[in-house]
Amino acid sequence: MQSDDTRHQRLPLPLGDAVRQVLDDYPAIYLACHTRHVRDPATNRTVSAHQASILDHLDDQAPTSLTDLARHLGVTASTMSLNVDRLVRSGFVQRDRDPRDGRRVRLLLTPAGIRVREAHSVLEPERVGSLLRRLSPDERASGLRGLATLARAARAEMAWTEEPSPARAHDRAREGGSSC
Repeated sequence: MQSDDTRHQRLPLPLGDAVRQVLDDYPAIYLACHTRHVRDPATNRTVSAHQASILDHLDDQAPTSLTDLARHLGVTASTMSLNVDRLVRSGFVQRDRDPRDGRRVRLLLTPAGIRVREAHSVLEPERVGSLLRRLSPDERASGLRGLATLARAARAEMAWTEEPSPARAHDRAREGGSSC
């Protein structure tokens, strides 16, 4: 059986093997470095990952309806309402009625909600730094170049999939492409 180091040295890989390598290796990086707790930097109050995700989907200027948010996140309106209640009590979200349709509940981020959203990162910088310190300078430079290359491709993929057009759909189907 090959060691991880040997397996990684056999680049370039056929596309199927390269996909498998990303699927195998990414979870190890994520598990080592992901944020376990989101905290309000001003109060040090902990926010659950789910609550942080809700904050990520809200804005301080353009209200989002509770029903639309629930639908987008794949939960019932009552489940979303319970989560929003906690965020309102904590001062992160403002809830009010839509003046044009009193049945609709509108949600906006408060300044505290904005603060938490802006402080939140998927990865903890300290854990990323610890991981990078385990690498030699050459390994670190090589890894960062590879990561930058993957990030560039990810941005191109997102731009490609965010601008749908009949011609683009035809091109993607012909190329056998799909979105991530």
